[in-house]
Amino acid sequence: MRASDAERERIAEILREAMAEGRLEMEEFETRLDAAYKARTHGELEPLVRDLPGPGAVVAPVAGGQPRTGSMARWSDRVGKPATSGGGFALWGGFRRQGNWTIGRVFTAFAMWGGGHIDLREANFETPEVVIRCFTIMGGIHVTVPPDLNVDVRGIGIMGGFGEHSKDAGIPAPDAPRVRITGFALMGGVGVEHKRSRAEKQRLRDAEKQRLRDAETHRPRLEKGDDGR
Repeated sequence: MRASDAERERIAEILREAMAEGRLEMEEFETRLDAAYKARTHGELEPLVRDLPGPGAVVAPVAGGQPRTGSMARWSDRVGKPATSGGGFALWGGFRRQGNWTIGRVFTAFAMWGGGHIDLREANFETPEVVIRCFTIMGGIHVTVPPDLNVDVRGIGIMGGFGEHSKDAGIPAPDAPRVRITGFALMGGVGVEHKRSRAEKQRLRDAEKQRLRDAETHRPRLEKGDDGR
């Protein structure tokens, strides 16, 4: 069924609220919003908000015993799941793998006159060792990884670049998967960035607030007159 302007605007409002609440990062929000305004049918609109609550919806808190997913889960709980993707291809366009997905043992990415984004911060892993093969010709591939992931970058840049940089310094966790990123960039680039996810940043902020509250609770308090006056 054809979509109306009012229906497209309703989807856009859901996306705006999700972005404001931190459910969507800016890049994903912009991608979905652009797709919403270009959609012509209900079938194109529905997938854009299928994983999001409606405007003003009350979301039940996560139960204490419910398994955590993404960056909130332990590394051991994120390994050994069935792969949902083994590659990405972009020709005069782009591809994106992010959120709660499972990368296969070998993931092959190719971009020619286009770009791709591989985000492992909330991802699960099919095996403890993963190989990501990136090949780009006059294009670009960006790989975002959490600071505590074991990453080995061994690509080659020919009239282009193939390297990594760290926005959030971190020490690889001993139980984290090992990811080897190989391939080549011809007149293009492959970049690997170490960066915490929004959920992980929030978890660290909450932990620091709790630490300060605990310190305040256990700090000895001077009673009146205890200072010798």
